[in-house]
Amino acid sequence: MCVSIALRLFSITLVLCLIPGARHLQAEETRSLNQEVQSIKQQVLELNRDLFILEEELLFPSNTRLSVFLSLDVGEFFTLDAVKLSLDGSVVTHYLYTERQLSALQRGGVQRLYMGNIKSGEHEIVAVFTGKGPRGRDYRRATQLQIEKTSGAKNLELKIIDSTATQQPEFVVVEW
Repeated sequence: MCVSIALRLFSITLVLCLIPGARHLQAEETRSLNQEVQSIKQQVLELNRDLFILEEELLFPSNTRLSVFLSLDVGEFFTLDAVKLSLDGSVVTHYLYTERQLSALQRGGVQRLYMGNIKSGEHEIVAVFTGKGPRGRDYRRATQLQIEKTSGAKNLELKIIDSTATQQPEFVVVEW
């Protein structure tokens, strides 16, 4: 009976001694597993970025691509509410802006309004801007541009600029 009790005590002592070692091994395995997971996450992000680029190249080949961007340099004479963009008489996009989006644009952000495919030749682009003009009045203004699409990508920027000379906003189209 004494031998049995001694064996039990020895077994319990042995198990208690092995538990901290097992915890140490488990912590190392967890750290190693976390590192592997982080590595796999990074690889997935890189693969996702590459797939996005390939998808964009397939959907919008550079020889037919048209991209239209919007930027602001305003604040005193015009507050943008919405933009409607038409291509060859068809509305291709329409945006209503939140205060947060306007703030980002006023801090120097550039928004891609449209990206699509067009065939080579003459095209008409019309952008209609609505918002609050000088002295808080409702303001609606359009700008029109005739473009010649040739081979290669075509990038346009719609700029809204405060003109201190006329105390009115100016709407300019810049081709990149």
